Amino acid sequence: MNLILIINFNIMDRNYDLDPRTIKFAGKIITFCNSIPNNFAGLHLKGQLIKSGTSPALNYGEAQGAESKNDFIHKMGICLKELRESKNCLKVLHEVKYGDENLRLELLQESIELTRIFASIIVKTRNNRGNNPKN
Repeated sequence: MNLILIINFNIMDRNYDLDPRTIKFAGKIITFCNSIPNNFAGLHLKGQLIKSGTSPALNYGEAQGAESKNDFIHKMGICLKELRESKNCLKVLHEVKYGDENLRLELLQESIELTRIFASIIVKTRNNRGNNPKN
């Protein structure tokens, strides 16, 4: 089965309240991981996915309390790295057909969208910090 994703390129079309959205993503990651087999590969991949898939919610909470723009960019960058790791892990799981297929595809789509949103926020914040990178 080929992996087909419908990607919404216009991020202005949806509500992007990231706190509840990343928390919901984390919850669905946990639910999805419960559908992955408990064999050697399944245990390894679900362990990786639990860590990377729940991290954006927790680190986004940290970013909201950032002490400077640089601190905010750093913490948002951690979220972005973890989302990219989750996306790749979900692709591997898709390749071997592990876990609930519908939830896997939903999570893969959401990881792509969240990656785009976080990347955009980081770029805009970098551009808006002005000439003083210490902000």
